[in-house]
Amino acid sequence: MKHHHAIIIFLLGAVFFGLNPLFINLGYAAGWSLDEIMVVQAIFALVVLWVIGIFAIKQHPLAFKKLNIKTVVALAIAGGCTGLTSILYYASMQYLPASLAVVLLFQFIWIGVLFEWIINRKKPSKQTMVTVTLTLIGVLFAADVFNGGLSDITLIGFVLGIGSAFSYTAFIIVSGRVAVEVPATIRTPIMITGAALLIFIVFPPHMSLTADVLMSADIWFYAGGLALCGLILTPLMFAMSTPYISAGLATILGAVELPVSVMVAYLGLGEFINTSRWLGVLLILLAIAIGEMRAFGICSLSRKGTLIRWA
Repeated sequence: MKHHHAIIIFLLGAVFFGLNPLFINLGYAAGWSLDEIMVVQAIFALVVLWVIGIFAIKQHPLAFKKLNIKTVVALAIAGGCTGLTSILYYASMQYLPASLAVVLLFQFIWIGVLFEWIINRKKPSKQTMVTVTLTLIGVLFAADVFNGGLSDITLIGFVLGIGSAFSYTAFIIVSGRVAVEVPATIRTPIMITGAALLIFIVFPPHMSLTADVLMSADIWFYAGGLALCGLILTPLMFAMSTPYISAGLATILGAVELPVSVMVAYLGLGEFINTSRWLGVLLILLAIAIGEMRAFGICSLSRKGTLIRWA
């Protein structure tokens, strides 16, 4: 896969992840609890992904045979990271205002760059630092922190929110490192099986599901939309693209989720978005544009008029 194709696919995956607030808020508004939504979305995702996976295994039998127990366990652990992210992120909202929970989740931007520095011994470039700084400033504005203040932070909310940032970073990094020679359509079902197992441990299905829940059409709509965006399309697109882009760039590009979430809140949920939040969206989009310019190797002029490349 070409580098720029990988970037586009990753961005699409991040956009789908940004749609999650629409479905989770609609589900809450309809009276469904977190455990009911989480369990149903896990079941939905497992069924869809394994239907895809079975066809993929038939098409790529040799690639499937490359998988061993160690690799399968590693993929399941990687998937567990995305399941853990959902659990921690949604749980943090029980102790923090949503704006602060978003700010804590989006610390994955600098955490990803730090991880790449530690793991790959790759020091961030000046352009990367500019991008990260712009993105974090944009996150603060987009989450409206300056109007809401930081007085509502609690210790447990902080721990849950930061934990979601670390687990999300781990998912992005690991999904691009484990069994990359195996098609994403085979890797992703295994990964989400790991996510589902973790969800079922935290929210036992026999305690969360009743006949009324299973027979209700609207929870399958809300949880199905959540599964499609959070556990099917996003992991699948990340698995396809992350082997071809750096972990640092991936976490920067992942910031597109927040502008999407803000626009969804405005268009889909009818929330009022003030000037501060729109400014944050613009800053994040600017930061992503800078990151893409570096990724695509666009040239710029130095003070002496010499062409220099960003990549």
